[in-house]
Amino acid sequence: MSDDTDMIKLYSGKILALAADMPRTGRLEAPDASVRKRSPLCGSTITVDLKVEDGVITDYAQDVKACALGQAAAAVVGANVVGRTEEEIRRARDEMLAMLKEGGPPPSAPFDGLEVLEPARDYKNRHASIMLALEATLAALGEVKVS
Repeated sequence: MSDDTDMIKLYSGKILALAADMPRTGRLEAPDASVRKRSPLCGSTITVDLKVEDGVITDYAQDVKACALGQAAAAVVGANVVGRTEEEIRRARDEMLAMLKEGGPPPSAPFDGLEVLEPARDYKNRHASIMLALEATLAALGEVKVS
C-alpha cells in the first residue's frame, strides 16, 4: 500500500496541472532543427522543433507523448525556452540531472519551475522521461550549429 501512496504523492496537483496545460505544443512549419527523442525504459517520446537566431531560441514547439512527469517537465521547458541560449539550456539540464541523481538543488531561474519534480528523484525509472525535453532541445541546438 505504501508504494501506491508514494505514487499518488508523486503525481501532485501541481504536476498534473502542468501536464494538462503544456505550452508550445505541436510542430513548427519551417524549423531550423527538429529532433525526436525516446526514453527506451518507458517509451516516452518528444519531438522538438526550434528556430534560432544569433544563438538564441526564437521559436519552439514540442510534440510530447509521455507520462505526467515528462509532460510537466516539458511544460516548464516550453514556457521558458524562447529567448534562451544553448548554454542556458545545458545549465538547466545539468542542474536537473544533479537534482534527480545527486540530491542537488532545483534548477535555477528561469527553469526553477522544474522544482515540482523533485519528489521524482526516488523514481529512477522516471528520470529519462523527465529529462526528454531538455535533452531534445540540446540535441536540436546541436543540429543548428552543425548545419
